Amino acid sequence: MSSEALTTLLEEAKTAILAANNSLELERVKSSYLGKKSLLTDCLKGLGQLSPDQRPHFGQKVNEIKTELQTLIKERFATLATLEIERKLASETVDVTLLGRGERVGNLHPVTKTRQIIEQFFILRGFQFKEGPEIETDYYNFTALNVPLHHPARAMHDTFYFADGSLLRTHTSNVQIRTMEVEQPPLRIISSGRVYRCDSDMTHTPMFHQLEGLVVEEGASFAALKGLLHDFLRSFFDHADLNIRFRPSYFPFTEPSAEVDVACVLCDGLGCRVCKESGWLEVLGCGMVHPNVFSHVNIDPERFTGYAFGVGLDRLAMLRYGIPDLRLLFENDIRFLAQF
Repeated sequence: MSSEALTTLLEEAKTAILAANNSLELERVKSSYLGKKSLLTDCLKGLGQLSPDQRPHFGQKVNEIKTELQTLIKERFATLATLEIERKLASETVDVTLLGRGERVGNLHPVTKTRQIIEQFFILRGFQFKEGPEIETDYYNFTALNVPLHHPARAMHDTFYFADGSLLRTHTSNVQIRTMEVEQPPLRIISSGRVYRCDSDMTHTPMFHQLEGLVVEEGASFAALKGLLHDFLRSFFDHADLNIRFRPSYFPFTEPSAEVDVACVLCDGLGCRVCKESGWLEVLGCGMVHPNVFSHVNIDPERFTGYAFGVGLDRLAMLRYGIPDLRLLFENDIRFLAQF
């Protein structure tokens, strides 16, 4: 091929490159002029047939054309990419005059609503809200609450421990100890929050929510505790004649202790699957503060008495709103939450 033919080839290639309207067409042009079976490649393969005097000049000419075409193709690819983006943006323009779809208004989680209802009840009766850490020491979670060293709650299979000996609190009673350390009676406090235990099945989760209350004053009695809890449960379930019973129980930090049942709010005490045909539902634990607890916070048990109670917020939320499965509270399904 002569030098004139190479010049003609270059001009044809330039025209074809500029005429390519998209990346696919440009790839075809590149293959035609720079590919393995292109004319330029054939020219380089045919250098051996030229005389020694012609080879350097002809080979240099072919390489210059090849380099120029590679540069032009690279620039055209960049230009086409920009044009494609502009075409895409033009086709996807948004009509800002269209009416918006609107946003759905969120709502509180049923556990949050339950906590707020209970807190409001006790705050209106003179209780103060207190908070405490979720990562706690063995002292505040067990020892100061009169939990013996051999108690099953301290075992590894029941409590989440860290390498340094600290743990995830198993109840919110740690807030009561921390409050009594720095404040003197009379005290009327409530605390709520997340607690953790090594337990997971259809009716238990490793993390759940509790609310606890504490009263310490001169003359605090079990009768006052019963009256307070009667008012609370009948108000919470909006049932003025709700049947309530106290059963003797055992908690290390209270003595005497009791568990409180209410007539099943789903079957009205007649017996159903939820109450296991008994007609009763256990809803909370309570009792008079053990004197040993007062000894850890320098409160005179001869002068002051106290009572405490604790409720599981998740369980009360399920009963109040008729939620059949505990797992629904933690799955965050918008269809479920929208019902509340």
